[in-house]
Amino acid sequence: DSKKTEHLLALDGAKERLHLFQADLIEEGSFDAAVDGCEGVFHTASPVLFSATNPQAELIDPAVKGTLNVLKSCVKFATVKRVVLTSSMAAVIFNGRPLTPDVVIDETWFSDPLVCENLKEWYFLSKTLAEEAAWKFAKGNGIDLVTINPSYVIGPLLQPSLNATVEMVLNLKNDIPDVTRSNYLSTDVRDVASAHVQAFEVPSATGRYCLVGHVIPMSKALKILHELHPTLFPPEKYEDGNPSEPTYQVSQEKAKSLGVNFLPVEVSLRDTIESLKEKGFLKV
Repeated sequence: DSKKTEHLLALDGAKERLHLFQADLIEEGSFDAAVDGCEGVFHTASPVLFSATNPQAELIDPAVKGTLNVLKSCVKFATVKRVVLTSSMAAVIFNGRPLTPDVVIDETWFSDPLVCENLKEWYFLSKTLAEEAAWKFAKGNGIDLVTINPSYVIGPLLQPSLNATVEMVLNLKNDIPDVTRSNYLSTDVRDVASAHVQAFEVPSATGRYCLVGHVIPMSKALKILHELHPTLFPPEKYEDGNPSEPTYQVSQEKAKSLGVNFLPVEVSLRDTIESLKEKGFLKV
């Protein structure tokens, strides 16, 4: 699909250093050719859909089977030293524990599939089951696995299409019925990319890494967006909020031990808006 690859082939150095392979998440063995000869494997692909008519086929199978198929390919080649899996905070937060202001979420938290199912949050369920399956397979097959668990990823777009978590920024003005009670978790895509590289290159990297740059009241996010683009984000959306209200937090201690320095949320939102304008998704 040239629409999905043209922007990659246009990157600096792509002609010399980028090789693209065709593969199918749910087809076992289809990643063999791509993995053969590699020292590091980064598995980043998983469908991100916040609604689905057939969650099993659209979300759960590609997430779980896709992860296992990549790991099965890795087992076949002795060159592979480490696998870095893009998981999600969706596989961390949803365990039924109340998210009160004194709570600090860390890598010891695991989402409960039953909680995700009861909430009918099929994307959360897919990421929870995929990470669970990955750890089980890695431990059983001697794979050095590291997972990166970001929250909603924002920042400048590399691809020409609009992805779900950046589209959320555009939809914030409509989708939040009660801004005062919502929190906005975000991570800059540049921090996510850096964390993946560090997770492979730092020898001591191990286990899971919660990667959340900021947890802020939704009203604060909307206030920043209003200052960046007053017509798109009118002030009445955030003025009722109380930006000083405390929210739960996500520990950054382990992520920082990898060498991740999170960009300020103001920079991430500014660069997201600029990128949306540049790509024509936001009319100036």
